[in-house]
Amino acid sequence: MSDDVMPLEESYCGFIAIVGRPNVGKSTLLNYLLEQKISITSRKPQTTRHRIMGIKTMDRHQFVYVDTPGMHKHQKKAINRAMNSAATGALDGVDVVLFVVERLVFTEEDEMVLLALEKVKAPVLLLINKIDLLEPKSRERLLPHIQKLSQKRHFDEVIPLSVLGSHNLDTVEECVKKYLPQGPFLFPEDQVTDKSSRFLAAEIIREKITRQLGDELPYEATVEIEKYTQQGDVLHIHGLVLVDKNSQKQIIIGKNGDRLKLIGSSARIDMEKAFDTKVMLNLWVKVKGGWADDERALHSLGYFQD
Repeated sequence: MSDDVMPLEESYCGFIAIVGRPNVGKSTLLNYLLEQKISITSRKPQTTRHRIMGIKTMDRHQFVYVDTPGMHKHQKKAINRAMNSAATGALDGVDVVLFVVERLVFTEEDEMVLLALEKVKAPVLLLINKIDLLEPKSRERLLPHIQKLSQKRHFDEVIPLSVLGSHNLDTVEECVKKYLPQGPFLFPEDQVTDKSSRFLAAEIIREKITRQLGDELPYEATVEIEKYTQQGDVLHIHGLVLVDKNSQKQIIIGKNGDRLKLIGSSARIDMEKAFDTKVMLNLWVKVKGGWADDERALHSLGYFQD
């Protein structure tokens, strides 16, 4: 066998679940590890609602990262139960777990994630994100904080990092690589996610809604793609934004439709980058009362299917 041919038995591939409470930077971490955007992000908690795979293949190693919704205590509606189910379900059969927490904080929801990890036999790496935001005096408390967390359970690695500051991301990847099991690649080397372009289009629109509205955002808002067709060199996408109440519809549309136009314009730019084609995007807003607590509606929108 020539030196430049890699024997099958020398390849490594594994699933890596990224878990944590909402808003600790899980989706941002995934995007930075992949060096491209797969998961949508915003400052609003619970932006991620689905389990999303991000695939990175480097030489002999294939990393199959699984981004999950933030685990949260309040499960008043069916959508909350679906998100928690997607997060806990991602722990089944994984090869490595990245447990993401934030700075010197460890909340009840962090404890909830820790409890879910009790059944996990795979190596668990504790990632302490956003350390760049620590005040100089607070940094002296980081080591005692790590020691305190290490008493809660055995962590195979503890890595302080800053995703946005690109600090220690290489360390994360090198540590994960050590725990990948030997075996053949599970996905083509050029594949970067398990999700369809149609799904990604809906997520891009929802991200722009989240970022445009901020605190005004009605939580009961989701996006359904009604049309996704390539005609010549133009991709035609029709997106339906579903909300729970008429007042929420008015918030998203904005005065004279200005806000919806901004959402569409921003989403179209990202879509053209992601899909590498010209995009014609049309958006509508529709009231569908109670959809977030209707399991049948959630199934049709792709929830409870992760």
